[in-house]
Amino acid sequence: MSRYIEPLLALLLAVLWISPLLYAFWAAFHNVSDAVHFRLTAPLTLENFLTAWEGAPWLRYFMNTFLLVTLVLAGQFFLCTLAGFAFAQADFKGRDTVFLLVLLQLFILPEVLIVENYRVAASLGILDSLLGIGAPYMASAFGIFLMRQAFKSVPKDLEDAARVEGCHTLGVLWRVYVPAARPTYLAYALVSVSTHWNNFLWPLIATNSDSTRPLTVGLSLFGAPENGVDISVISAATIMVIAPLLILFLIFQRQFIQAFLTAGVK
Repeated sequence: MSRYIEPLLALLLAVLWISPLLYAFWAAFHNVSDAVHFRLTAPLTLENFLTAWEGAPWLRYFMNTFLLVTLVLAGQFFLCTLAGFAFAQADFKGRDTVFLLVLLQLFILPEVLIVENYRVAASLGILDSLLGIGAPYMASAFGIFLMRQAFKSVPKDLEDAARVEGCHTLGVLWRVYVPAARPTYLAYALVSVSTHWNNFLWPLIATNSDSTRPLTVGLSLFGAPENGVDISVISAATIMVIAPLLILFLIFQRQFIQAFLTAGVK
C-alpha cells in the first residue's frame, strides 16, 4: 500500500500545480458568466481572443519580447563562454578567488539591485530600450558556472591536438570547447529564454512606452483593474502570452529533458 502513496501524492501535486493553467484555458473559451460558474455544458467561443487581441498592441509586445530574449541570450553566450573558458583553462593569479566572487552573485536577488541598475541605465541613457532591459542579465553567474563545468570536462588531449594543428587560443575555444559543450548551451538557453520571457519587475520599471514593453508588462497593463476586469478576456490574453513557450516545450520536450540530463542541470 505504501508504494502507491508517493505516486498518488505526486499526481495530486501535479494536478494542483496545473489547475490554474487548466482554468485559464477553460475561461478563455467561455464567456465570463459561464467561466465564473464553471458550466461544463456551456458553448465554446473565440470572442475572448478577438477582444483581447484588439485591446493591446500584442504584435509589438511579441516582437519586443523575442528581440529581448535573443539579445540577452546572445550576450550571455558571448560573456559566459569567455569567462567560463578563462576560469576553466586559463592559469592566472587569483583565479579561484575571482570565481568565488562571481558565484556570490547567485546569492543576490535581482530585486536588490534594481535601484542601482536604474541609476546606471539612466546615466548611460538606455532606459526605455531593449538594451536597458537586457544589459543587467548578460553577465550571468549561473551561465559562467555552467560553462566552466562544461569546459573542465573536455579532455586536454583535444586542446593539445588543436594547438598542434595551429589553432590559437580563440580557435581552440571555438573549434574544441564550444562544440563539446553544445548540450550545456542548449540547457542554458532553455533556462534563459523561459526566465526572460517571463521577467516582469525590471522591465516594468525600465520601460515607459509600448515600443519597448515586453509581453509580461503589456499583459499586466491590459489586466489592470482600471481597464475593467473580465476574467475570460484576461485568460485569453494570458494564453496568448504563454502559448509560444508552451508549444515549444510540447514539441521539443524530449530534447529539452535530454539536454538538461546531459548538462547535469538539476
